[in-house]
Amino acid sequence: MFDDAPVATPDAAPLLRVAGLKMHFPLYKGVLRRRAGEIKAVDDLSFDIRSGETLGLVGESGCGKSTAGRAILRLYQPTGGSIELEGRDIAHLEGDALRALRPKMQMIFQDPQASLNPRMTVGSIIAEPLDEHTRESKAARRTRVLELMDAVGLNRSFANRYPHEFSGGQRQRIGIARALALNPRFIVCDEPIAALDVSIQAQVVNLLEDLQEKLGLTYLFISHDLSMVRHLATRVAVMYLGRIVELAPREALYDNPLHPYTQALISAVPSPHPEIEARRKRIILKGDVPSPANPPRGCVFNTRCPKVFDRCRVETPPLLDLGQGRFAACHLVDNPRVAA
Repeated sequence: MFDDAPVATPDAAPLLRVAGLKMHFPLYKGVLRRRAGEIKAVDDLSFDIRSGETLGLVGESGCGKSTAGRAILRLYQPTGGSIELEGRDIAHLEGDALRALRPKMQMIFQDPQASLNPRMTVGSIIAEPLDEHTRESKAARRTRVLELMDAVGLNRSFANRYPHEFSGGQRQRIGIARALALNPRFIVCDEPIAALDVSIQAQVVNLLEDLQEKLGLTYLFISHDLSMVRHLATRVAVMYLGRIVELAPREALYDNPLHPYTQALISAVPSPHPEIEARRKRIILKGDVPSPANPPRGCVFNTRCPKVFDRCRVETPPLLDLGQGRFAACHLVDNPRVAA
C-alpha cells in the first residue's frame, strides 16, 4: 500500500534551518485589556530539513505543531528565533520581500473543506496563486491548471465545478494542486489526512510521495498519526508543550525511543502482528497536559513523566546531540544510572 520513504542525501545542505523559534501569544484580561501573561505555543524550537527529505513532526493535539508550521511559513510573525530558507533568514521579512518568497514555500491544510473558497470553481482555486504571483496569459494559466489537475489525479472536466461537489479526498487533491501551482521547494503538510476517511488516507499519502519523487519536494509533515508518519518520514521530531523532546531518524526512533514521552507514544501504536500486539505493554500517562500559558518549571514533561526525579523539576534539559542524527531533551540521557 505504501512505498518506501524517500531518502535524503546525508551531507546535503539544509533547505530549511530553524533555530530557537518562539511563538508566544499575549493574554489580556479586564475591561482595560491589560496584558496578563502569554501563551507559549512554540518555545525554543530548533531543527533542520535537508532538501528532498520529509521531517515528521508529531505530538498530542495542542502541543504547538500547527502553530510551528504556520510560523515557519511566516503566516505568523515569530516572537523570537531564526528561520533560514536556502540560507536566508526570513523570520523578520515583511512586505514585498516576504511576498517574493511565497512561491518557494506553500502549505497543505488539515481541513480541505474549510481551506477552499466555496464560491470559487476548482479551476479558479488552483489558478489563484498564478493570478497573484505571475503575469502569465489567461491561456497559459488555464493550461497550467489542467496540468496540475492531471498531476493530482483529478479529471479535467472538474475544473468548472465547486468544492461542495467533491468528496473529502478529492477536495484535498484540489488543495495539493493549489499548493503546487508555483513550483514550491518546501511544503508544510498540516495533518493533511486527519479529516479524511481511513480508506482515502493511503491514497493521499501515496500521492504526496509520488509528487515528492517527481518534483523533488521537501516536506514538513505534521501529524498525530504515528503509523502514517513511519511510512512517510525520513526523520521524526516529537513535540510536547511547545518544545521538541526528541529528534531522530525514523527507524532509530521507532525501534529505540529515548525520551519517556516518545516511549509512551510509541507504546500506544498498535501492531498488525497478533503475537506482537498481545505482548505489547502500553505506557499510560497520568494527568493532563499543562497549560502553555503556565508551563511547569524545569522539564515540560515532568508533571506526567513516569521516570521523573528531582532534577527534572528545576532544570530544563537541553536538546542534546547524541550522534548519528539523534537528539533528546531528557536528563536521563546524561544520567543513565537514574534511567536504570
